[in-house]
Amino acid sequence: MLRSMTAFATRSGSHATRDWTWEMRGVNGKGLDLRLRLPEGAEALEAPLRATAAKRLARGNVTVMLRLRDTRAAGALTLDAEALDVALAALAETECCADARGLTLGPSTAAQVLALRGLLEVGSEGTEAAGLDEITPALTADFEALLAEFTAMREAEGAALGAVLGGQIDRIEALTGAATDALDARAETIAQAHRAALARVTEHAAQADPDRIAQELALVAVRLDVTEELDRLRAHVAAARALLAQGSPVGRKLDFLAQEFMREANTLCSKAQHAGLTAVGLDLKTVIDQMREQIQNVE
Repeated sequence: MLRSMTAFATRSGSHATRDWTWEMRGVNGKGLDLRLRLPEGAEALEAPLRATAAKRLARGNVTVMLRLRDTRAAGALTLDAEALDVALAALAETECCADARGLTLGPSTAAQVLALRGLLEVGSEGTEAAGLDEITPALTADFEALLAEFTAMREAEGAALGAVLGGQIDRIEALTGAATDALDARAETIAQAHRAALARVTEHAAQADPDRIAQELALVAVRLDVTEELDRLRAHVAAARALLAQGSPVGRKLDFLAQEFMREANTLCSKAQHAGLTAVGLDLKTVIDQMREQIQNVE
C-alpha cells in the first residue's frame, strides 16, 4: 500500500499515579529523521522507541512527544518563590517611581499579587519522570498503539495520493498517444518545409550535389525523430504503475522516474518543429511537474 509521509496521531493513558499524553507528527523528508522529545529522566525509553518506529517507518521527519503528570499533585497549588521575588521587586520599584513624580498609588493586596501570571502553578505536569520503571511497559504498549494509528493515517493519505498519481499517469499515457497521432501531421509539414528549402537550394546552386543534399536531409530527419522518446515515455508509464502497485517505500524511485519523464518531455519539445506536437509536449511537462509535486509526499 502507498503511504504518505504526512500524518498526526495522539494518545493518552494512565497507570497508578501517573497519566501521560503521546503526540506524533510527520512531514516530508529525504530519509527517516525521528526526533524524540521525552521528559527528563525518561532517556532509557529512547532506544526501544527508535527501534520500534524504524520497523514501521522508512522516510519522513517524525517528531514524537511524551508528556507525563503525577496525579498525586493534581490540583495542588505551588508558589514560585523566585517569580514572587521578581514581582515584589517590580511593585516596589513602581511605587518609588510614582512617589518621585508625586503620584500616590493604592496599596496592592496579596490576592492581586498572587493573581499575577506565573506565581502559582497547578500540579506537577511536564518534566517529572522519576520512578518510570513501573509504567514503562504501559508507556511502550501505548506507543505501539500510537504508531499504529500514525501509520493508518499515512496509509489513508497514501491511498488518496495513489488515486491522484494514477490519474496523472493515465494523462501522461493519453498525451503520449496524442503525440504519436501528431507525428503524421508533422511529417507532412516538415516534408513541405524540406521541399521548399530544397527548391531554394537548387535554384541558387545549380551544381549542388544530390547525394550531399540527400545526406543532409537524412540527418535532419534523424535529429527530428521522436520515436525513441515516445517509446521511453510508454515504458516509464508502465514502470510508474508497477511502483504504485508495489506500494511504499517507493517515493525515491518515483521521484527518479519523474525526472526521466521530464527529460523525455523536454526532448520532445526541443525536437517538435510543429505547433501541435509542441502543445502536447507542454501539456506533458505540466502534468509531469504536478505529478512530481505529489510524489514528494510519498514514503
